[in-house]
Amino acid sequence: MAVSVTYRWIHRVWYEGAASGLLLLPLSGLYWLILRLRKLLYRYGILSASKAEVPVIVVGNITAGGTGKTPTVIWLVSELRSKGYTPGIVSRGYGGRKSGSSMRVDIYSDAAVVGDEPVLLARRGCCPVVVDANRVRAASMLVDDGVDVIVADDGLQHLQLERDFEICVIDGSRGLGNLRLLPSGPLREMPQRLKSVDQILINGEGDFPDSISFELLASDANRLNGSLARPLQEFSGTTVHAVAGIGNPSRFFDLLRLHNIQIIEHSFPDHTVLTEADLNFSDPFEVFMTEKDAVKLNRNLPDKFWFVPVELSMDPAMSSALIEKIELCLQGCGEMR
Repeated sequence: MAVSVTYRWIHRVWYEGAASGLLLLPLSGLYWLILRLRKLLYRYGILSASKAEVPVIVVGNITAGGTGKTPTVIWLVSELRSKGYTPGIVSRGYGGRKSGSSMRVDIYSDAAVVGDEPVLLARRGCCPVVVDANRVRAASMLVDDGVDVIVADDGLQHLQLERDFEICVIDGSRGLGNLRLLPSGPLREMPQRLKSVDQILINGEGDFPDSISFELLASDANRLNGSLARPLQEFSGTTVHAVAGIGNPSRFFDLLRLHNIQIIEHSFPDHTVLTEADLNFSDPFEVFMTEKDAVKLNRNLPDKFWFVPVELSMDPAMSSALIEKIELCLQGCGEMR
């Protein structure tokens, strides 16, 4: 209950203009000073950035919370593979308890150790994944593994690793909220930062110059134990428990409602390590969750537990133009190295 109340309050402050958020403005001012100092330290060489031996593409955002960044990374590495590249993914591994060193992630890795998103990226990305808070060190391990392009998951603010192409993903339904920095607003950086990225992608619809829109679509629900997959339309008219421990739970809930599924909402903070006990509700309804939540659970669960994978869908003309733009950058980087 406390989690739900906190989430609703943050949403009112960040996206509905609740006046109570003004109490946090002094902390946002302190956050701004830290941002400025950090950038100045890099600008004048007091802190140094390192360049990887292969091109680096950063996929990130300037807001806290979910924007569709992970499905974008999965889509991007798939597109790169189709063009003949050998991509690898570097991630901080938020939420994991790994040691202070680089760690390779595979489909059997423990999400409690390496983080939920890296395990999902390893399962769906079909490419090498390395986690480390020190992304420079992680990038070096990927180069040793033979990749020729690195995709940095959520690395827009990680200035230690130089990048050749930046993609910023924005949630079209939320936009930039109240345009204030953390914690009185959702911004990790000021809106002017968008002018310096190479491409803005909008999850849904949004009014940002030179942006490209995409959708996250779902067609099936899969049992966690792997015994069955069913089209979501077969659940139309039924009631299910909908569990989401992601940055924007309402997006998952709305996706289910699009299929005329009646839901009982259960929101958890992003990266919450769920257990079966969290999902034992006192009724016979099926339990639906995001794929990101599913990787944190034992697959040997009863048939009533399902996860819903999503796929990124983009206009083919826009997709081709973006990949061509990235390829031109990669080719130019190769000539410079």
